Amino acid sequence: MSLSNNITAFLNFVAFMCSIPIIAAGTWLASKPDNECIHWLRWPVVFMGLAVMLVSLAGFVGAYWKKEGLLGVYLVCMAILIIFLLVLLVLAFVVTRPSGAYSVPGKGYSEYRLAGFSSWLRNRITDGHSWGNIRACLAVSDICPKLNTHIITADQFFAAHLSPIKSGCCKPPTICGYQYVNPTVWNNPTNAIADADCSIWNNDQNQLCYNCDACKAGLLGNLRKEWRKANLVLILTVVVLIWVYLIACSAYRNAQTEQLFERYKQGWA
Repeated sequence: MSLSNNITAFLNFVAFMCSIPIIAAGTWLASKPDNECIHWLRWPVVFMGLAVMLVSLAGFVGAYWKKEGLLGVYLVCMAILIIFLLVLLVLAFVVTRPSGAYSVPGKGYSEYRLAGFSSWLRNRITDGHSWGNIRACLAVSDICPKLNTHIITADQFFAAHLSPIKSGCCKPPTICGYQYVNPTVWNNPTNAIADADCSIWNNDQNQLCYNCDACKAGLLGNLRKEWRKANLVLILTVVVLIWVYLIACSAYRNAQTEQLFERYKQGWA
């Protein structure tokens, strides 16, 4: 039984260490400017990582000090957390699969169509109330003003690999034919009726294209890109957690069997 408990304690230490990349991935996501403007997306991964850390710590204490009740609670809670993580991974994979991106000839950046993204994600981000808050947040962020610090000429701008949110929110759509002045000032469109966003663009630095469908699509493009990167870390971590959990279950069952056998021998003695 002591051996089984030692194995379980070691496995819980491994699970505890697995919580660190989950928390790191969640913190990285939360630190991104676009996620700062979408409050309900900022912290779920961090909270999940903290929950894994606390449950693993409880399992370690239960195994090391032979607290069987605590071990049982650990096994139940860890199973629930693994299920939640799997649901989160599947949901993130499904809603980030469509990209909505299309290339712009002669430009270093892509542009994005709102209809090209998952309807589930699109409806929760771009509905009137949600977008009003997100738009206000984007307008006071430094996402677009930063472009003016390192891009001067039109050639530099058109060759730049802009992030989706910068491509969608900080400039008018290329099809409108606006003339470049600086990264966030554009004049004299040659094809102003080509897209509804053409008439929405405004050189006011508090407006730009924040009300454009292109900006909404750019935000979704950024979320897709960031969550797909985080998913790689989460997938590897969940695989390790499942492996650890299965071995811990086996060790716990063996410990229970050994304890029952010892009681049986004592009864006969």
